[in-house]
Amino acid sequence: MGEEVVQDVYAPLESVKLFGKWTFQDVECKDYSLTDYLSVNQNPKFYTYLPHTAGRYQVKRFRKVQCPLVERLTNSLMMHGRNNGKKLMAVRIIKHAFEIIHILTGENPIQVLVDAIIHAGPREGSTRIGSGGVVRRQAVDVSPLRRANVAIYLITTGARLAAFRNIKTISECLADEIIHASSGSTNSYAVKKKDELERIAKSNR
Repeated sequence: MGEEVVQDVYAPLESVKLFGKWTFQDVECKDYSLTDYLSVNQNPKFYTYLPHTAGRYQVKRFRKVQCPLVERLTNSLMMHGRNNGKKLMAVRIIKHAFEIIHILTGENPIQVLVDAIIHAGPREGSTRIGSGGVVRRQAVDVSPLRRANVAIYLITTGARLAAFRNIKTISECLADEIIHASSGSTNSYAVKKKDELERIAKSNR
């Protein structure tokens, strides 16, 4: 009897869907360099019903890689003092945004998000090199983890700026930003910023 109960508690991975709707199974990362850093379906731990696992991902360096991708996007939404710590609000925004993405594209929103992050992460950046009071910028390659971090940051920043003093809700703006970024369109704030960062880096080679 006890064994049967235990088997029922552990649901098969196919049945674990984000918000009870979006499956993780068929999501693929088309950029080989980012596969280890976009935590979608590589590990059973990444299959969650909600982007709210209450994990301690900031305790150690690089542990944030183990944080499910949608949860990282959720955490990134909680910025600017008045929004700090309001994770349930962020989860609700993500839920509505994913519904809108599915209605507009007909695709799995998790797949659209993965494509958006691939297109929104800068591949080349520039760092400050100072010697003897003379500061100049030097072009450097960007690590895959930083590409993912910056992409998530730019997507949420673009949505926040678009929603500010606008009749559109933050969910609609986030959905638009993710859809534009997933196609690599310059209508996306994140893609525009990425192009700008890469252009500056190219001039500093």
